[in-house]
Amino acid sequence: MLSAVEVVTTVVVGVMVGVEFSVVFVLNRILNALPEDSGQLGHAHGGRILGALMPFWYVGSLVLSAIWAIAGWHHHGAGLVVTAAGLLLVSVVMSVLLLVPINNRNKTWTPGNRPADWKEQLRRWERYHYVRVAVIIAAFTLLVAALA
Repeated sequence: MLSAVEVVTTVVVGVMVGVEFSVVFVLNRILNALPEDSGQLGHAHGGRILGALMPFWYVGSLVLSAIWAIAGWHHHGAGLVVTAAGLLLVSVVMSVLLLVPINNRNKTWTPGNRPADWKEQLRRWERYHYVRVAVIIAAFTLLVAALA
């Protein structure tokens, strides 16, 4: 049972890291290179799609890592898993407090109703997202290390 939880948790968190990494280093760069209206509309659409999916993924990753930490409490690497769960909790709190409010505004914008500072708001979201990606990469690294 513990082995299955370890594998499922590592895969789920690893894929989440891959998606978020690609948002930072691929998707946002593509959208930011498009002409103004197209790029802004792409960001809004991406915010709607990923904004609906990622909360379940982030919370699910946190729950899975907590289950692993509890089930493997007396096993090798438990401290690494607890620390990873703590980092995933930080990523959820960051999301709720910093990123989601910006995303909730962004996903409703169109060229006709976007605010004058829309680019600055997206840049702020991207800065927060860089930090969040670093946090979840650290969590993933700790989970992988706990497997050894």
